[in-house]
Order: sequence, then structure tokens, then C-alpha cells
Amino acid sequence: MPTLLYGVGRGSLREGAGAHRPLAPSLKKSHTMLKIAITGGAGSGKSVVARMFQELGAAVLDADEIAHQVVAVGAPAWEKLKEVFGPEFFLENGELNRPLMARKVFADPHARTRLNAIVHPYVGQEIRKRLGELERQGAKMVLVEVPLLFEAGLEGGYDKVIVVDADPREQVERLQARDQRSEAEIQGIIDAQMPLKNKASRADYLVDNRGSLGETRRQVQIIWKNLQKII
Repeated sequence: MPTLLYGVGRGSLREGAGAHRPLAPSLKKSHTMLKIAITGGAGSGKSVVARMFQELGAAVLDADEIAHQVVAVGAPAWEKLKEVFGPEFFLENGELNRPLMARKVFADPHARTRLNAIVHPYVGQEIRKRLGELERQGAKMVLVEVPLLFEAGLEGGYDKVIVVDADPREQVERLQARDQRSEAEIQGIIDAQMPLKNKASRADYLVDNRGSLGETRRQVQIIWKNLQKII
């Protein structure tokens, strides 16, 4: 879902603006397990970078994937969404109609706020649950992919922040290939976010995803080695 409009999905307005913020105070920094946030712009390659870290052995959580689970048919968040937005935003099989919801919340900031207020707490609860489980299992570090970390004011809950940077033209092309949306619609999604250069200036680690996958992987490997030194 966008912004944290969690659960609307990658093929929709997942990363629009207008985040609800109740997660920030409760995602407290851990003194025993290092928590790393991966963020960036729409289409910058956050998921690709997250997978590279996972291949190196990192535990990785995806807030958007968790969001899909909390709005599954019959879940409490699903029930509340249906009550607030009505049955017209749901498919015949009961699932949330993510493209339709995405169009609604992108055009209507009030609807976006209501959606966030419903879904966000459930996503936060599940993230905290999974972080706790990983810590009990003895994990020393976990990476969490959070699309709108800075927009939602969540950066204070993490020990380090990795920002994935990309060329604006490449962002549009990647999103067109992934989401089958018009260039104008995609540009609107990108423009609704904090500028990527501003995010990059606030990063502890920066991955420049303008080159080849091999070049990106080399940067990830260097960051991984640096992180190993501080856990």
C-alpha cells in the first residue's frame, strides 16, 4: 500500500505521500540486535538491494509484504477497511481491490489518511512481533525494507539507514515495466515523495543503483562487511 498505504501492493500506489505516524514512537532501538532500514524512492531498486543482503545471509523483513498479510480476507484490518470504504473496494472473492483503492487514495488525501490509520497499526504490530522473534532466536542484525521511512517519521526506530539511489528516468522506466501505469501517473507518485536526493543526504549508507547489477552488488557487499564490524 502506498506510504505506508501498506497492502495496496507494488503494482499500485504503494509509495504515495501522506503517511500516518503511530509507528515511530514504538519502534524503539534495540541494544542487542542491530536494526537497519532500507529505503529510497519509488522504483529506485530497494527490493533488489534487500534481496542482495538476504543472499549474503541477512535477515530481511518487507513492510509491504507484511501489509498484504494484514489485509487478507477476514483479518481485522480487512474488516475495518470494508466497514469504512464499503464493499465496492473489494473483489468478488473478498480480497481488497488494490488498484481501485490505490486510485482512490492517490486522488483523495482524506481517504489516504483513513487507510493509513487503519492498516498502519497492524503492520507495526506484526513488524514488532517478527523483530522480537528474530531477537529471541539470537539474530544480531535485521534489515527492514520501509518504502517511506523518512516521510512517515520512522527513521528514529532504526540504528542505521541504507538509502538506494537511482536516476529519475530509470525510476520511471522501472515503474512502467513493473506496474503498467502511464508515465504521468508514475511521475505523480514520485513527485509526491520526499526528493530522493534529500533521502540520500540523510543516509548512513548509500547504494548508487544507476549502474549494472554487478556494480550494485559490490556496493552491497562493502556495506555488509562494514555492518559486520559493528554487531
